[in-house]
Amino acid sequence: MNFSYGYRAPDTIAEAVRLLQEGGSGARPLAGGTDLLVQLRHGIRQADLLVDLKRIPELSAVRYDPADGLTLGAAVPCADVADHPDIRAHYPALVDGAGIIGGSAIRQRATVGGNLCNASPSGDAIPPLIVLGAEAEIAGPNGSCRVPVSSFCVGPGLHLLDQGEMLVALHLPIPSPRSGSCYLRFTPRGEMDIAVVGAAAWLQLDESLSYIEDARIALSAVAPVPLVAETAATWLIGRPADSESFAQAGRLAQETARPIGDVRGTLPQRLHLVGVMTRRALQGALRRAKGETIDG
Repeated sequence: MNFSYGYRAPDTIAEAVRLLQEGGSGARPLAGGTDLLVQLRHGIRQADLLVDLKRIPELSAVRYDPADGLTLGAAVPCADVADHPDIRAHYPALVDGAGIIGGSAIRQRATVGGNLCNASPSGDAIPPLIVLGAEAEIAGPNGSCRVPVSSFCVGPGLHLLDQGEMLVALHLPIPSPRSGSCYLRFTPRGEMDIAVVGAAAWLQLDESLSYIEDARIALSAVAPVPLVAETAATWLIGRPADSESFAQAGRLAQETARPIGDVRGTLPQRLHLVGVMTRRALQGALRRAKGETIDG
């Protein structure tokens, strides 16, 4: 097993792309490293060259524009995301997810971009990004493009980045009026644990704050990739924003889920939790859409 890696720390996106392309399959981008370094140590991944992205200014920037939305650099630490006043005010589900990744020390180093690129089915930042309508900005040898975060993960630990490509930033649209979002997960322990089931919800209410004009639901740890519960979300549109609607959405989300049983949870337990966590995430999103605060 190779524990000796080359190391480069480029100052520009163009230089990073060149290093990743020239390094071939042995080159790995390094942001926080909290997943990658552990994977290398245990032989889950292999590398000849680590390309440290922390010195590239664009990747460590957070910009919020009320007319354009949020641009979040791929190397911004989770702790900075969870504490940023504009993100807390306008994208609370992302704060929910980023604020529970690892312990407090890990969050100082781990990044939301890295959580996405790790492509774990249980990644806590991914369902919030999906329901908030985030797009991933990708740079590579052939230029740059944007793709929906909902299509970024293609399998457990697998993403759609080709050789020489890297995640540059995440772009989140401006929040809609009368909207709210929430992410919740179930774990055996309170923190530093992997989700047995996670659910993110986003709701937009009508002017009376009684009916649902639009909705999005995403689930973690219940399929090979973070899952969009499109049928459940579409069913909610035009329905009353109440517990009965949320309970039915939870049942529809259960039909979408494709969990497995393992040491963290049995298949029946996970299916049950999909309904519970979806309902609770919708309730949290509703309260925030009405301007209320919720714990957690």
